Formats: sequence, C-alpha cells, structure tokens
Amino acid sequence: MGKKLGVPVYQLLGGACREHVFGFPTVSLDDPDCLAVCQDYIDAGWPCLRLVAATPIPGWAKALHAADPDAKNMFEPRASIAATVDRLTELRAKLDKAIPLGVEYHHRLSVAEAAAFCQQAPSGSMAFLEEPIRDETPEAYAALRQMTGVPFAVGEEWSSKWQARPYIEQGLTNFCRLDVSNIGGLTEAMKVCGWSEAHYIDIMPHNPLGAVCTAATIHMCFAVNNFAWVEINPTINESAPDLFPVQLTRNGASFPLPTRPGLGVEFDEDAVADHAHSLTDMPHFHKPDGSHTNW
Repeated sequence: MGKKLGVPVYQLLGGACREHVFGFPTVSLDDPDCLAVCQDYIDAGWPCLRLVAATPIPGWAKALHAADPDAKNMFEPRASIAATVDRLTELRAKLDKAIPLGVEYHHRLSVAEAAAFCQQAPSGSMAFLEEPIRDETPEAYAALRQMTGVPFAVGEEWSSKWQARPYIEQGLTNFCRLDVSNIGGLTEAMKVCGWSEAHYIDIMPHNPLGAVCTAATIHMCFAVNNFAWVEINPTINESAPDLFPVQLTRNGASFPLPTRPGLGVEFDEDAVADHAHSLTDMPHFHKPDGSHTNW
C-alpha cells in the first residue's frame, strides 16, 4: 500500500513522532572483554546496552561438564546468577551512569531464581530485566513483581493482543517487547502499542530477523509515541544484501526517518536461486543433572 501511494509505511500508521529511532546492542557477559566492548559501544554513541546473562559452570559440575557430549549448552541457574551479579556490579560501577544497562535472561529462570537474582543485584543497577521467566502464566510474573522493584521487559513471544492483555492491564511489565512478526503484523502491533501507552508502558521491540521484519519494526517505532529503544543485531537485521539490495540505512546507533515508499526494502527474486533452503535449530539447554531447560 505504501509503495502504491508513494509514501513510507510510517505515514500510514499515523505519521512520525520522532526524527531518529535509537537502538541497543547486545553484549555477552561470558565475554572476558565485556567491559571494553561496552565502553566501545558507549563511545560510539549507543544510548542503552543489553547484557546477556553469564553461563559459567560451577565447580561441583565440572566433571559432568567435561563428560557432556553437548557441553556448550549446559546451564546452571545459580552459577549464572552469581556470575551475572558480579559482572553487572563491575560494569555499573565503571561505565557511564547515564547509560541504562538491561539484563536478558531469555526465560531461563524460575520465579525463585529470578527473585534471588534481583535481590542480589545492586539496587538501581538494572534499567530492565528482560524475560527472566516464561510468560505463559501471568500470575507467575505477578508473584515475582511482589518480590522486586526491578522493571521488567516482557512480550517477545506474545502472539496476539489477548496474550498481551494481562501484562498491560495488571502492570506486569514496564517495557513491551512485542515482536511485529509474532504479534500478528503491524495492525495488531499498533493496537498493543496504543494500549500500552494508556498504561504508561514504553515499547522496546524484539527484532531478531532480517531486512523486512527490521523495516516494519522501525516504521512502527517512528509512529508510536511511547517508544524507548529497539533491539539491533546488525549481523542479522542487515544480512543478505544480495537478496535485499535496498534496505533501511542505519547511522551508527540509530535509524533516520525513512524516505522511500513502502517499507523501503527491495527484494531480488532472482538471487533466491543462490540460497539453498536450510533449517536452523535453536540451542537446547540442559542442566548439569541432564534435565532440559529453557534456552
């Protein structure tokens, strides 16, 4: 529709609320140079950093880890909590206090473990805690909310406004992590954004895919008033330039207001022949005792 009318998609969503959409990069706390990596991002102008929780193996599980045929996917939550608290504490003390630091746990903890993490982390060290537990049971987040005042960022797995409803109306999240591809496209996403605005919840979109999803997400971010930051993963979001020779242009930590009609993305159908179909499986985490757990 945008291309037919000759206007960028954000114009069809109500117009632009801003001139730039800023994002955050992701830094692994398993990286021994994470402090230097964070400082480099800050020096490059990024306004927020997301830290992925550390995944060390505790001493009591070293032998099990050494004998594990899938050792790289072993996860022990209490060891992760201890290491993540230590590294978060160091980063918060050494980095610019004006740069928000969020921690991503990707649904890997229980309510008790998530509460322990929040209670052990220094007060005020986290701008947000992302997806500490699974989101199928809003009551679990309600219980966790009673145990900590850390702001939550939830929503990347929501598949409709109905799934978002309890989190918005009961104040169970402070940042809405909706994913345009999961929630049902831009129409459904804009409904959730407006609903969140009425509850003073900022939009912080999940953005894990390529050029088309990224473009749709960025147009939405320009059109909504209650926007915080967007997830930016350059190696994924800006990949396959042969398939997408025209993509949205990012300037460092932000996207400028798009000017091309539609999403501003062009797809080369002929180039598809050079890419064989393949499937990618996500990691399958397990605990030292062999039981499966969330990735």
